[in-house]
Amino acid sequence: MDLNDSTSLAELMSRYVSTETGFGVPKDGWRICLAHEFKEKRKPFQARDVSLSNMIEHVSLGVRYLRWWYRKTQVEKKAPFIDMFRALPLRQIYGAPLGGIGGGSITRGWRGDFCRWQLNPGMYHYKTVIANQFTVCLRRGGQTVYQQVLSMDRPPTLQDWNWGYCGEYAFYHALYPRSWTVYHLPGQNVTLTCRQVSPVIPHDYKDSSLPVAVFVWDIENKNDYALDVSIMFTMVNGSGHKDDKSGGHWNEPFHLEKDGESVSGVLLHHQTPVNPYTLCIAAREKVIHQTAFSPKGTCSTLWSDLMTDGRLDSPKDSSPPTHKGEEVAAALAVSCSVPANNHNSVEFSLAWDMPKITFGSRERIYVRRYTRYYGTKGDAAPSLSHYALTHYSKWEESIDEWQRPILQDGSLPAWYKSALFNELYFVVDGGTVWVELPEDADISGGLRPEDGGLPAQPDVVKEYGRFAYLEGQEYRMYNTYDVHFYASFALIMLWPKLALSVQYDIAGSVVQHDPTERLNLMNGRYSPVKTWGVVPHDIGDPGKLCIIGYHDALTPSLCFWSSSAYCGGLWLASVCMMCKMARVLKCESVYQRYRDILERGRAAFDKLLWNGKYYNYDSSGQSLSNSVMSDQCAGQWFLRASGLGEDDYQAFPKEKICSALKSVFDLNVMSFAGGQMGAVNGMRPEGVPDRSSVQSDEVWVGVVYGLAATMIHEGMIEEGMHTTEGCYRAVWERMGMAFQTPEAYCEKGIYRSLAYMRPLSIWAIQKLALSSLRNEVTS
Repeated sequence: MDLNDSTSLAELMSRYVSTETGFGVPKDGWRICLAHEFKEKRKPFQARDVSLSNMIEHVSLGVRYLRWWYRKTQVEKKAPFIDMFRALPLRQIYGAPLGGIGGGSITRGWRGDFCRWQLNPGMYHYKTVIANQFTVCLRRGGQTVYQQVLSMDRPPTLQDWNWGYCGEYAFYHALYPRSWTVYHLPGQNVTLTCRQVSPVIPHDYKDSSLPVAVFVWDIENKNDYALDVSIMFTMVNGSGHKDDKSGGHWNEPFHLEKDGESVSGVLLHHQTPVNPYTLCIAAREKVIHQTAFSPKGTCSTLWSDLMTDGRLDSPKDSSPPTHKGEEVAAALAVSCSVPANNHNSVEFSLAWDMPKITFGSRERIYVRRYTRYYGTKGDAAPSLSHYALTHYSKWEESIDEWQRPILQDGSLPAWYKSALFNELYFVVDGGTVWVELPEDADISGGLRPEDGGLPAQPDVVKEYGRFAYLEGQEYRMYNTYDVHFYASFALIMLWPKLALSVQYDIAGSVVQHDPTERLNLMNGRYSPVKTWGVVPHDIGDPGKLCIIGYHDALTPSLCFWSSSAYCGGLWLASVCMMCKMARVLKCESVYQRYRDILERGRAAFDKLLWNGKYYNYDSSGQSLSNSVMSDQCAGQWFLRASGLGEDDYQAFPKEKICSALKSVFDLNVMSFAGGQMGAVNGMRPEGVPDRSSVQSDEVWVGVVYGLAATMIHEGMIEEGMHTTEGCYRAVWERMGMAFQTPEAYCEKGIYRSLAYMRPLSIWAIQKLALSSLRNEVTS
């Protein structure tokens, strides 16, 4: 397959029949025709996909996991943090998520569906709510000439609405945190461009926390006569969850005038006993609404109301609370006149206000970050909407200023610009929580500063709050540290205070101790939940956000016997860092101590693992110990990213690193899947994938991005970019996994763990590889 930009774009846009390009749609980003169907269909990895040899080797683990899974799901009625029997099926539908960081997220698919919900922290609900739609009404001379739901669906409900928009006349374009959907209206000579804007702004710790998004509708009338255009936004009170029918939910209209700007809309109060919230749809000009309608049945009244005069009844009263079994929805419409051969626009906002949250254990209440500015009473939705509608243009200015230097860099290919920005979706849609530090909180772990520990409330955490994101939407563990190791580049470069907050949390957890014995699923032994002096695997799951120590790995994983290239390399890099810290602190005796360790460790590492071309997988001497591991130079990656790796702080000879990277490129990249799918984790020297474990013949997207950054650090720019491109093309253009980049995929058929944290490591390529390389060339 030809991996050039034009070929891939032509494939995703091949069914687009219009020539319209939309209003203000950028050149770079991920673009797809709404009628596109992905040819490649994949299935999630499940327990039955474990090979017979691995199954025999790990039969005890399987039995322990099955018992644990049964107790968790059938007895305790809870969701396991990893569910090997109910993995998410692939739905090739997702687009850019709505909202800022840590206030919950709602994902709108590339076909316009509201289809993925994370309002309760860390817990996902994958449901397309069919009544959540935008509808357009065109009127000429006081008569409606066209009215259409802007959806390709033909649902069994709401039958009186005009469904079945032809997707061949529309396309979606994403450059996160914005997206554009261009709808050409067949036979009307009118084109609509819906621009979706979320306040995700680097180095901004206020607006970036807001749970709100704006939809700007640009209307182009290419007729020689004027039109009156109405856009209607309908929204169900809820998320398609069973609690939508629990009763007690109600809607009310509102109007807020502030600073000379007025905003009106409908509040949808969702009164659940745990984590209640309010949704809000709002607009600025000529707002008309329907406070409540039933999203079931034909819903002919609402449709006819809009059809009659392009307006809605706009009752002033609140709706009564719903009865059990009932659902309620609201509608908002905005009208404008569009002169002949001219343009006009209307704006909507969608906000949600869930200021106080509890996790599954309900041990304590947390308040979200945005409450610092909007309070905790649950009445902030009107103010959030007003602020969004009056400030989104400033958000866009900040986004443009941030993205422009990269987008205008002609040396960077278009696919890379799309990957770089669109992979950032996970910062918002990674089950992310961002909460204020309670006044009585102590994150030090109990070790006080005078004893070498942390303050109970470090200044940076008091000022910027606590931040956590999941390992993956399917692997529900917060701040999984061995994965954050890769993903951290995005936070470090874009929201460094949040990265520092995570470090404080992890540092405080190291000195915590919980002697409670717990069964380790992997090896069947009992061990303390948390041992003093040990870095935890994660800080908890959405069922109980607290330090709970190591979660078990639940799949037979990459196992290291004796010394290994990966662990040994990271250890040597850590020793280098100790040398550097000792020099910074002017502790010469400490420096000499670690310098001696480094010298001896470096010699032992080379003696045990270097085979003349690359570092062996491990030094066990077993039949597969000389496999080529794609991530064998991870230690060098972090040294180079930290400005080290040379002279006094060199752990690995440059010529050996370059030789190892060349071996990885030749074997793991170019000898795998025709060089078009990134780097496989393990490859045999003879050029066939290592299939000794479940994970050895997988491609890990985030690892590939880190590998590419390492290559670029060492001057292998073409090889690094080719390796990255293979992953992007496979995930975003062939497999249909946009905005749900998985942890892993195999050459054929299988993927594992959709929407995963690790691919945020792509920011290591931009900020710590390409940028540093340019600086070297310039100097």
